[in-house]
Amino acid sequence: MEIDATIIVLLLSFSAALIMGFAANKTNFCTMGAVSDWINMGDTGRIGAWMLAISVAIAGVVLMQYFYGISFDSTLPPYKTANFAWLRYVLGGLLFGVGMTLASGCGNKTMVNIGGGNLKSLMVLLITGATAYLLTKTELYEIIFHSWINSTAIDLSLYQIKNQSLDSIILSFFNFNDVDIIRLITGLSVAFIFLFIALKSKDLLNTKHNILGGIIIGLMVVAGWFISGGSLGQQAIEAAEWMDVVPVGVGVQSYTFINPMGEMLNYAASPFDFSLITFGVVAIFGVISGSFIASIFSKQFRFIWFYNIEDAIKHISGAVLMGTGGVLGMGCTIGQGITGVSTLSLGSLLVLGSIITGSALTIKVTSYRIMYEDSTLIDALLCSLVDMNLLTDNFRKYDKV
Repeated sequence: MEIDATIIVLLLSFSAALIMGFAANKTNFCTMGAVSDWINMGDTGRIGAWMLAISVAIAGVVLMQYFYGISFDSTLPPYKTANFAWLRYVLGGLLFGVGMTLASGCGNKTMVNIGGGNLKSLMVLLITGATAYLLTKTELYEIIFHSWINSTAIDLSLYQIKNQSLDSIILSFFNFNDVDIIRLITGLSVAFIFLFIALKSKDLLNTKHNILGGIIIGLMVVAGWFISGGSLGQQAIEAAEWMDVVPVGVGVQSYTFINPMGEMLNYAASPFDFSLITFGVVAIFGVISGSFIASIFSKQFRFIWFYNIEDAIKHISGAVLMGTGGVLGMGCTIGQGITGVSTLSLGSLLVLGSIITGSALTIKVTSYRIMYEDSTLIDALLCSLVDMNLLTDNFRKYDKV
C-alpha cells in the first residue's frame, strides 16, 4: 500500500501535467508571449488568460482548504515561510523575467516547445536544469548569494505574524474567532481581484482559446495540490517516512518547473535510483508528452534549431538567467506566478510582479536597440524605464517606440 500510494501520486502528477501540456500547446498559453503581446501590440488576451489561471488556482486552493482541511502551511517549495526574503524574490523574479524573454519562453513554454520538436528549447531546458542543479545541489548558492541575500530577509515571526500569506498577515492584526472563514474570504477576494483584471481584457473575452487555456492551467495547478495534499498524498508522505530509502521531494506541492529541471538531471545521472523520481520530474515529462500529442494531432510538429550563433548565445544566456532566477525566486511563471500565488504568499506576488517587470523591460530594451541601431544598452534601458514610468522623461534620449 505504501508503494502504491507513492506511485499513484506520481502517475496522477504525470496525467495532470500531460493535460496542462496539451492545453498549453493547443491554446498557445505562454506567459512570456503574454507580456510580449501586451508590450508590443497592446493585446492583453494572453496576459488575461494568465490572470484567469491565477484566479482559478486561488479559488481552488481556498475551497480545498476550507472544505477538505488540506493544509498549505508546509509545502514544496516553502511558499508560506515566515522568512520574508524580499530581495531574493525581487532579484530572482527580475532575472527570470529577463531570462525567459531571451530564451523565448518560460519553463512551461520551454517544455511545450520541446513537445513540438523545438531543439532550441531542449538546449534551454538542459542548461536551465544544469544551472538549477549547481545552485541547489552544490555550494554555489551559498558562495554567491546566501550571505547577502539572507541578511536582508525579514523574520515575520518577530512581529507575531505566522507566515507571509495574506490571510496570516490579516489575522495578525485582527483577533477573529473563525480563522477558517477569514482565510476563505481573503482567498476568494483575491481570486475575484485577479478575475476582475482578467475580464477587463476584451482581447481575452473575444478569444475562446485564451479563456479555455487559463481555466485548464488553473485547474491543473489545483489538481496538483489535491493529488499531493489530499488523502492519497498524505498516505504517500506517511509511507515515505517508513521507507528504507526515502524518496526525494515528497510533500504537499503543485506544478513548478525550474528546480525539477535540476532534479531531472540528478535522476538522469542515476537512472536506476527510483527514489530520485519526484513529482516535478514526472510533471516535466507529462507537459512534454501532452504537447507532443497536441503537435502530432495538429500536424504542427517540426524540428527547429538555432538560426545562427547570436541566436544560440541569446537562448543560452536566457537559460542561465532562468535557472538562476528560478532558484532565487523559488519558482517560475507557473511555480510562483500561479502555484505560489494560489497560496496567497506575499513573496509569490512579489516574484510575479518582478517577472513581468523583467520581461517587459527586456522587450522594451530590445525594441530600442533594433529601432535605434546606434543606441547603447544604457540609453535603451533608460528609455525603457521612462516608458514604464519608473524614471522621469528627463532620462529619455530617443522617441518612444
